[in-house]
Amino acid sequence: MTEIHPTALVSPQARLGADVQIGPFCVIEAGVEIGDRCRLESFVTIKTGSKIGCDNKISDHAVIGGGAQHIRAPENPGSLIIGDRNQIREFATVHRALHAGELTVIGNDCLLMVQAHIGHDSIIGNNVILTNNVLVAGHVVIEDRAYVSGAVAIHQFCRVGRNAMVGGQAHVVQDVPPYVTVDGCSSLVVGLNLVGLKRNNFDAATIRDLKKAYRILYRSNLTNGEALEKIRMDFAGSPAGHFHTFLAPSKRGFIQARSRGRQRPVDEPVKLRVLPGELTENVRQAG
Repeated sequence: MTEIHPTALVSPQARLGADVQIGPFCVIEAGVEIGDRCRLESFVTIKTGSKIGCDNKISDHAVIGGGAQHIRAPENPGSLIIGDRNQIREFATVHRALHAGELTVIGNDCLLMVQAHIGHDSIIGNNVILTNNVLVAGHVVIEDRAYVSGAVAIHQFCRVGRNAMVGGQAHVVQDVPPYVTVDGCSSLVVGLNLVGLKRNNFDAATIRDLKKAYRILYRSNLTNGEALEKIRMDFAGSPAGHFHTFLAPSKRGFIQARSRGRQRPVDEPVKLRVLPGELTENVRQAG
């Protein structure tokens, strides 16, 4: 049975599924579609042009389907489609597409944590996690099972590959290859996302292929184009082949790997190697 709190404002032109719960002070505008068994807590706003699937939970003060943050936003913008079983937490914002006929899309089983933002025309896959204060600009693509840590900012038109993990506070200005980890401090690739791969049941043989492909991409003397072509040839039919599928059409280029050389922390003392006789001579000259 659908339950609407008496303080909520629900347009008669909105379409609600079965067993929907709408909490205090929510606003549901005309043309909104909400699927079965969705739960909206207090002060949630769902704007015109939004279509939401089933079994979604949307927490307090989230704003779904707002207009694009664009200085020349048209009067008739595009739409927003959200799949099933997503959790959208407090103060999260998701914007509909900029132009009529275009879409912002969120797949199934995603988690958007507190104050996460998804800009217009972005495409978010399935099982994606965006943690607190993640900023996703317009026209961004994030593939399935990617994990984006707190306070990461993703530049417009960038893409994040499947099963990638982006560390906290990274600034992403190029594509993130699939399966890798991006370090939050340097914003550079630091290896495969082995923890995420194992948690998602990648077997040992597949992980070996991914390691080989990673070494071709980042540890060989090949150009990016040559490395991707070799990956295409060597790993046809393997998940490792997705390095080529994802990166070959890249328009912004992709994030490079951090140097394997150890970087000395700024607060680590410099250790000098003193040869016999040098210390006595240095002391004599100083005195």
